[in-house]
Amino acid sequence: MTASHDISARELLRHTLATVAYRGNKPLRDAPHDFATFCVAPGSRTPGEILAHVCDLLDWASWMLRGEQRWVNSTPSDWASDVSRFHAGLQTLDDHLTSDEPLRATPEKIFQGPVADALQHIGQLTMLRRLFGSPIRGENYHKADIECGRVGTDQAPPRVEFG
Repeated sequence: MTASHDISARELLRHTLATVAYRGNKPLRDAPHDFATFCVAPGSRTPGEILAHVCDLLDWASWMLRGEQRWVNSTPSDWASDVSRFHAGLQTLDDHLTSDEPLRATPEKIFQGPVADALQHIGQLTMLRRLFGSPIRGENYHKADIECGRVGTDQAPPRVEFG
């Protein structure tokens, strides 16, 4: 017999946001000072532009949860400000999910749109760190200490890193 691990879609989305925070914090933390403007090819986004886009995605998710369809393309700020904006956006979403406020968009739609896109872009930032010559270590994320509500920079240290 196995124990039931059924949780609500709202709780699963909260855990996903904590995962975004944990995974996103790795390529954002201790990035070299000129990493934000690194460009691998003409016409490609810089890490700073990718991070600003991720923040826009989190804003979009927040508006969707409130029943609004809004999108704003922001320009990158300085790296530290956009890292703070990233974590603040996650906190706003998590706060909404823990409140009694109704969800005007389903957790499934929030995941399949802005959250999945944010995870993809975090992977791009990780790859760009390696191309820039400042790689981050891989990790067994299954063993990571990720918990609902921990969406700031105060992430647990890695448990099992590679290389």
